[in-house]
Amino acid sequence: MAEKILSIDPITNIKSVFHYDESTDTAIIEKRQEVSNIVDENKREFNEDHGKYGEWNKVASIPLSVYYDLKARGIADDPEAMKKWLNDPDNRFFRTRPGRV
Repeated sequence: MAEKILSIDPITNIKSVFHYDESTDTAIIEKRQEVSNIVDENKREFNEDHGKYGEWNKVASIPLSVYYDLKARGIADDPEAMKKWLNDPDNRFFRTRPGRV
């Protein structure tokens, strides 16, 4: 399968990658995002002393590529589904503070 980078957004670090499979004559445009810097910053923030919860507390930092997926699946627009997603241990690296949402 042939692969070609179409674009790279320098701000979000999202790459658009074109794939073409000659055997099936199909093309796919994939979006990729390097998120290690976001995850590292989230871990640092998670381990800070946050004090008490109040109004308007940052609880997560989600990369755009993940957000777009959540939006497409309807999770980002459903507050209860978003809380469930944020509280899921599989998504802990997107959290910036401990506790439950």
